[in-house]
Amino acid sequence: MFTYCAIAAVMALAIVLLIMPKFLPYLKKLKFGQTIYDLGPKAHLAKQGTPNMGGIVTALATVLTTVVITAAVGIKQKWSFGLDNALWPVLFITVGCMALFGFPDDYIKDVKKDHEGLKPKQKLIGQMIVGLIFSLYCFFYVGSDVIVPFTGITWDLGWFYIPIMTVLVMFITNSANLQDGVDGILSSVTIVGMAAFGLIALFIGTAINANGLSITNAFPMTNQEAWFPIIALLCFALAGASLGFLKYNRHPAKIFMGDTGSMFIGGAMVGVAMLMKCQFLLIPICFTCIMSSVSVMIQTTYFKYTKKKYGQGKRIFKMSPLHHHFELCGMKENQIVLMYAAVTLVLSVIAVLSMTHFY
Repeated sequence: MFTYCAIAAVMALAIVLLIMPKFLPYLKKLKFGQTIYDLGPKAHLAKQGTPNMGGIVTALATVLTTVVITAAVGIKQKWSFGLDNALWPVLFITVGCMALFGFPDDYIKDVKKDHEGLKPKQKLIGQMIVGLIFSLYCFFYVGSDVIVPFTGITWDLGWFYIPIMTVLVMFITNSANLQDGVDGILSSVTIVGMAAFGLIALFIGTAINANGLSITNAFPMTNQEAWFPIIALLCFALAGASLGFLKYNRHPAKIFMGDTGSMFIGGAMVGVAMLMKCQFLLIPICFTCIMSSVSVMIQTTYFKYTKKKYGQGKRIFKMSPLHHHFELCGMKENQIVLMYAAVTLVLSVIAVLSMTHFY
């Protein structure tokens, strides 16, 4: 499967590099440009009108590659393609997040020229629906337990699994969306993070195929021989597609991925983690995304508290999410991206090592 995963990464990369040169002029012709608001860093005002919704290409390359290679390998290996095949849930969580609230938000903002996009309530309802359906699927087909890193044991959440995982889907997808605020930042951390998840899927899948169900019975689902390889294929396909997108998204960006891309990526991150019972590994692998959300929560809470107590709101960060704080501290966009990618790389290595009990 290592060879197939490498092919998936290269294939997705090639698709993005082939499509994007034709897609960019098309978006410019349709005037699907990003609207930059005065609330952001002033340096970003120069990006006004930069084509948006580039995440469509990343999603297309990822999905097409995953489906084609899964079909080719599955037919050869005689995999079952019933509901216990990982292809269906990974497509549901990624495409669902993109189609229900990612693409509509971009469409309203860029095509209808309504800068508000989807109302927060509409977006939350969409995320809750996708998260609930996916959590129910995982509850019945994967199990209600999650792996505790470094221990080789699992923690059974029982029926609490469903509401907790539903909230997790909502939180991670929003976190990925907030992370996409500096040229190339989400693409870079996605390359590293999805490669890490892909390696974990390959290692666990190899160990299960070699040892059967003896690995603490953490993975009792049927069709195991296809489960982890398919997850690995999606991970490496998305890593390759993100690498191709980075060519056009690095500073100064020629195109932005928009909510279409960030929601697709957020869905992929939380989806593969839940399908492998590796939810705790979202903390290190998606650390920078999570901190984007946490910084906004801290900033908003502190501002409201000080405004209520002192009559004037105060801020902890110069601006949130956190990457904008670093910008206003004098860091260049490329420096921030490099720092975030390096942090993700170090934490991803730790995450991979934390699962050695299952290899």
